[in-house]
Amino acid sequence: MKIRRALAGDLDAVVQLTTAAYAPYTALLGAPPIPVAEDYAPRIGRGEVWLLESSGEPAGLIVLRAAPGPHNDLLRRRCTCLPGQRFRHRPTQMGGRTDAPMHLPEVRLYTNAKMERNIALYKAYGFHETGRRPNPYRPGWTIVDMAKAAQTTAIA
Repeated sequence: MKIRRALAGDLDAVVQLTTAAYAPYTALLGAPPIPVAEDYAPRIGRGEVWLLESSGEPAGLIVLRAAPGPHNDLLRRRCTCLPGQRFRHRPTQMGGRTDAPMHLPEVRLYTNAKMERNIALYKAYGFHETGRRPNPYRPGWTIVDMAKAAQTTAIA
């Protein structure tokens, strides 16, 4: 497996990966999750999208950005793997491995409160819940904010 930054030519793969990975949540949430409709081109251009490749094919991705604020933390915006992949945990670990070159003290993420399996997975990887809030883009949806201390190893 290889982890690398996404390039402009990877946009179609990023969209396809995201659509496939979030498909199971459409029924759970009653609508496609927000990441399915996002325009990833600007994020790729800013170097915020990382791809996980297996045998040279995109199999997962993570979207990271430095978050403004008093602590200048790393905010994980998306963490996605194709359904059925045996290495589903890798993008979860990726978020902790890209923070060292950014010199950021904490990794933060958010997810939908109905995605209980994801919340349990994040907790298993050391994240703790920091709060819940209404989703400003989808009335009736609740966001779960989570955080963990940054790790010191970096992606090669």
